[in-house]
Amino acid sequence: TQSTWAFKAQNMSNNSFVTPDGLEIARAQASQAEAAGCPCEADMNPVLLKPSSDVEAQVVILGKMQGRQSAMEYFTSDRTSLFSVVTSALDRLASRYNPIVIEGAGSISELNLKSRDIVNMRVAMHASAATFLVADINLGGVFGSVYGTMELLTPEERACICGVIVNKFRGDIRLFEDGKEQLARLVGRPVHVVPWLPGLG
Repeated sequence: TQSTWAFKAQNMSNNSFVTPDGLEIARAQASQAEAAGCPCEADMNPVLLKPSSDVEAQVVILGKMQGRQSAMEYFTSDRTSLFSVVTSALDRLASRYNPIVIEGAGSISELNLKSRDIVNMRVAMHASAATFLVADINLGGVFGSVYGTMELLTPEERACICGVIVNKFRGDIRLFEDGKEQLARLVGRPVHVVPWLPGLG
């Protein structure tokens, strides 16, 4: 169908939501489903980590609790089978909905985590997704963050990036016009700016 759908391979949150069929997903994905006017389902968030401490979490796969794991156990477990769970969920959604908005998690250029990635560029490349790099200018350092991220991607990953979104800009957006142009020249991608929207975080 032509319904817009949301997908996030892995979310870490204790704020969860029970789907109509009794499965558990992150509340953020449930909110996205509500915004899209669609019922939520476990495939929208196939892996949910519910932290119980700084080094341990409850692991929920396709809406069902699988037990607790330490961070070490989780990140050294069989990532191939876990990534297969993720891609199968995405493929099932893609067979029924178009477009699907895929949300990543954290940075896409953490070199020490890239081989274990099941949520960012591996998902984008699996889906041949038009990918946008989002940078939070409210945190500062947007030029270094965007340029450094692009430089640390492989050529294949970089080819997926269609543009950059500078998010949460406060003040008169006209003052960033030259910065927007400079950043676009640096990374060779169009740059779009989203202003700070009170109430949305």
